[in-house]
Amino acid sequence: SRKLPNALAARAIIRSGTGHKYWSSFEANKRSEIESLAKGINELLFSPSLKTPIKTLDLPVAGKGYSAQTLPLVFEYVNLVNGIKADALPEEDTTGDSTYSMLKACKKIMDRISGTHPSSLGLHPVVYFYSSTGRYQPTAFLAVAAMLGEFEKSNRYREFIGVRNYFEDFLITHKLLVNQVTVKYGSGAKGYARLKQLFVFLIDSFVGGKTEQQIIQTMAENVEFSFLQPSEKEQIGSGKDFSADAKSAVFLRDALKDPLRCGICGGLIHRNAISIDHVTRRADGGLGSSENGQLTHPYCNTTVKN
Repeated sequence: SRKLPNALAARAIIRSGTGHKYWSSFEANKRSEIESLAKGINELLFSPSLKTPIKTLDLPVAGKGYSAQTLPLVFEYVNLVNGIKADALPEEDTTGDSTYSMLKACKKIMDRISGTHPSSLGLHPVVYFYSSTGRYQPTAFLAVAAMLGEFEKSNRYREFIGVRNYFEDFLITHKLLVNQVTVKYGSGAKGYARLKQLFVFLIDSFVGGKTEQQIIQTMAENVEFSFLQPSEKEQIGSGKDFSADAKSAVFLRDALKDPLRCGICGGLIHRNAISIDHVTRRADGGLGSSENGQLTHPYCNTTVKN
């Protein structure tokens, strides 16, 4: 499969456009374009590096850059974003055009997830992609990527921003829901499809004006989600000494009591996606003073406010 564009794209991302270049047969300008895109995607996925036990909220979107699950995760992401199914593989790429096109699609969604691109929602990894013990959850990452792919088609971003703080607070309070979906349906395509379904259900419920308790009640009555136990609490650690998971859980519990939030949507702010916004717009006479500044997500600053 090494000559297939999805495999080439995944390898390029993992290697950040360096190392052994499976794309070396392409023309120089195409190689340069592939390497530049791959490096940008790698940075959005794996920077800053992950260290455990967790002692900071500045975590990478995709967990460790080098682990047994990293290449399968990136390969699955490339396939998901580009609509590639196991029974309909793409043709071999002899020019680099297909590889470049797939990387462009990957970069577009990653720009939505994180970074300082004007389209960036700056989704906080702790909220969306990590468990309460700091364990990385690849199924959640793929579910979010699939959800954003739908949002690209339906243009639901403004609607999402309107309820984002409620949605994120729900995910933080009920961290075990992701685990419960993964246990029941697995971590493959079936698992992230079900988790995406849950995320969309929650967003739709908040858009419809439902409260947290009303949503929990609806979940219990819905055949698709009745197996979920939102009130279940995770017991972490039992010995006399703190395990790495327990240490991470303590830090995350306390750090999330008062996290940095976007001044426009109220969602959590991550260091990789910070924008400084004029509270009173420049067009209305607002100055670039600290008193007139607030932290926001890039998308909230450039699109929602305008």
